[in-house]
Amino acid sequence: MSITPDTKDWTWVLSRSCPECGFDAAAHDVSDLPDLLEATASSWSRALARGDAADRPRPGVWSALEYGCHVRDVHLLFAERVRLMLTEDVPTFANWDQDATAVARDYGSQDPAEVAAELVGAARTVAMLYGSVTDATRGRRGLRSNGDEFTVESLGRYHLHDVVHHLHDVAAPA
Repeated sequence: MSITPDTKDWTWVLSRSCPECGFDAAAHDVSDLPDLLEATASSWSRALARGDAADRPRPGVWSALEYGCHVRDVHLLFAERVRLMLTEDVPTFANWDQDATAVARDYGSQDPAEVAAELVGAARTVAMLYGSVTDATRGRRGLRSNGDEFTVESLGRYHLHDVVHHLHDVAAPA
């Protein structure tokens, strides 16, 4: 069974806690992101090492492997966006269709151990970028293709929610 595309606008998590996973964006500063992304990467490695990582828990719901592939790609995407925000004035981000990417990259058939290694590497890369953010650059802005505006800091909080939320989806501790 295929997955129903997620068309929700999740930017609301920047102004209130997520009732599903408990994430509170206001509790995190951009300076917290490097350590938190490293910690969540370790949690993802453990989730992807489970014997059932490639099994969907029920029809229409991604497996831990598919979520892990998505989180790896989210880290790569956000690294690109943070780089743009730190080097360009108010860049507009290209649209990203996460569901089309999942199909095109055949998430369900990837090797969990390789995905874990790639996810950890991608998390380290983006963590280093967030680690380079200063008081002078944390407010630099960028625009999503739909016009939503982010600062480096709000983008980082939004990014962290995605990672934490999907750990919740696969029942792994953040």
